[in-house]
Amino acid sequence: MIKLVIIDIDDTLILTEEACFKMENHIAQKMGFSPMSRQSHLKNWGTHLKAAIVERIPGIDADEFMKNIDKIMPEFIKRKELDIISEINYETLDKIKKLGMKIAILTSRTIAEAKHLLHADHELNRRIEAFYHKENMPYLKPDPRVFDIPLNKFNVRPYEAVYIGDAPNDAKAAKGAGLHFIALMESGIRTKEDFKNLKVDFFASNFPEIIGYLTKNS
Repeated sequence: MIKLVIIDIDDTLILTEEACFKMENHIAQKMGFSPMSRQSHLKNWGTHLKAAIVERIPGIDADEFMKNIDKIMPEFIKRKELDIISEINYETLDKIKKLGMKIAILTSRTIAEAKHLLHADHELNRRIEAFYHKENMPYLKPDPRVFDIPLNKFNVRPYEAVYIGDAPNDAKAAKGAGLHFIALMESGIRTKEDFKNLKVDFFASNFPEIIGYLTKNS
């Protein structure tokens, strides 16, 4: 029986890659660099941004870029061009609650990249019990120990929890820790072939499809 649903953010709860690609190029051009290609962005998508950006845009000052992210991101969010959770995904979170399951967010984002989602007035906050990010976890994916804190907090055993993510590292972490794992394929960035050597309990083509799996295991 699943008691705890743990959800990744990027390209899982929120489709973010394309929006981030546009925002990063906007900043790069303001800093005097030519825009990167979509292929360059996808190549290391999922890597922490400060490390990824120097590969995507050779020669860029990563520290200066991150300062610009802090300035520019609120503008993109305000214009609803970044980190907007769809109504159908909110409805899906509500259905999870009705199944009697707890919900936690677990992402490799830094607090700076996630703080707007943690705001007391954000719609997400009344639907979740915990939010785990880079600064409040001692481990990061794909290390299976990334789940130690949420499992202990909610007093659940690994087989009573599921992680929903979109990347092979999500699967490695979840299955290494003994959790159920749902691979969300909605972004189109990855295919089932990317998970061919990994255990996946269910492939979902969109976020609402997870309800079928959760209902069967409730």
